[in-house]
Amino acid sequence: MSRPSTAEIARGVLKLAAPTTMLSLMQAFALLVETFIAARLGRGPLAGYATVLPFALLLGQMSAGAMGGGVVSAIARALGARREDEASAMVKHALTIALCFAGGFILAMVVLPHLILGAIGGAAAAEYGAPFAMVYFGLGAVPAWLANTLASVLRGGGRHGIAARVNTLAWMLSPLLGWVLALPLGLGLPGLGIGFGVAMWAAAIAQSVMVWRGGAGFRPNLSVPFQGALFRRILSVGAVACALAAVSNLTTILVTAQLKGYGPAAVAAYGVSARLEFLMIPLAFGVGSALTALVGRAVGGGDWELARRTAWVGGGMAFAVCALVGGAVAIFPGGFAGVFASDPEVKAIAELALSCIGPAFAGFGLGMAMYFAAMGAGRMRWPVAAGLSRLGLAVLGGAFLGQGLGMGLVGHFLAVAAGITAYGLIAAAAVQPREWAPRLSVS
Repeated sequence: MSRPSTAEIARGVLKLAAPTTMLSLMQAFALLVETFIAARLGRGPLAGYATVLPFALLLGQMSAGAMGGGVVSAIARALGARREDEASAMVKHALTIALCFAGGFILAMVVLPHLILGAIGGAAAAEYGAPFAMVYFGLGAVPAWLANTLASVLRGGGRHGIAARVNTLAWMLSPLLGWVLALPLGLGLPGLGIGFGVAMWAAAIAQSVMVWRGGAGFRPNLSVPFQGALFRRILSVGAVACALAAVSNLTTILVTAQLKGYGPAAVAAYGVSARLEFLMIPLAFGVGSALTALVGRAVGGGDWELARRTAWVGGGMAFAVCALVGGAVAIFPGGFAGVFASDPEVKAIAELALSCIGPAFAGFGLGMAMYFAAMGAGRMRWPVAAGLSRLGLAVLGGAFLGQGLGMGLVGHFLAVAAGITAYGLIAAAAVQPREWAPRLSVS
């Protein structure tokens, strides 16, 4: 049997990556529209929206990318090993996990929003943010987890296009409906929450119909008893990935806390540079989601050499795209900074940050691609090390360079860049025969 060429592997990655990339871009656009709507409501609502946004992003990162990746990996490996019955039973376990995690978000953001948001943004921000959070997560947490989990079932079966089309339509509906409710109808921020909830319920229902009709290549079996082994196959990848998503957000929070000493302009400017990473995610996530399915299928079939080649081809693609965008922003930082900053001082600091951090986003693309490939392979040890290294270098390195050596803001921004670069290099270094090879514990 002939081995696929590099060009054939690249075409396979692109075929699966394209629809998911479009979905991610639509999500990014929807969140930018919501930010614009919140700004139209006034300073108080915008502050409330800003305190809720990190939790909204974490909801998406966990349900679609992290735990969703665990679902994709488990189903792809089962199908690669020709265990269709196992894949069918996996759906019930995946949905159970989704409901449990949705309950956690509801507990935090519907039951305790004033306490949590007040600790982050203060009482004034919590006054506007808490009602928004209660509606957003109360109506949207369950359907968002269900929709993204069912989409992951479809991606695990190689049906990326079907999953992306439904969720793309939902993310088109959410800001449109939210705008109508928030502004013309005068509901304010809760209107955005209602729009999100309605859109996610529509997506969850549509995805469930497709999965139950065999859209993933098999029909789910909900009558099977719960099995600890199937939970472990999802959680061994998904739970670790969820922790890494939390570490990534913690990195941004801790760096922001360090920059408070330089004044509000520095904090705002770092927020501008952090948006570059937010906009990079769709570019890397599309390739990464394809790698999880393709690598998982190869590993399930016992072809570890193909799994490693696929990871490197996809990693190279993500590296090249993110290097191009990050390099362009670093050379011309004023254009990007000007989109998000009108204050001259904020814009000047943001340009400095982008000049330092922009080139490192090549490592971000490589690291994200290899992280998703590692999910497909069920090899999460090195991605954990990569995420922790990024946290340590960005925070501790920033303290050393910025304060210990007296480099100020430049030192902090260089430390952030070093953390991103290390993330990519460490995640990629693991994709070699010694680490990516069969083990007795891998099914």
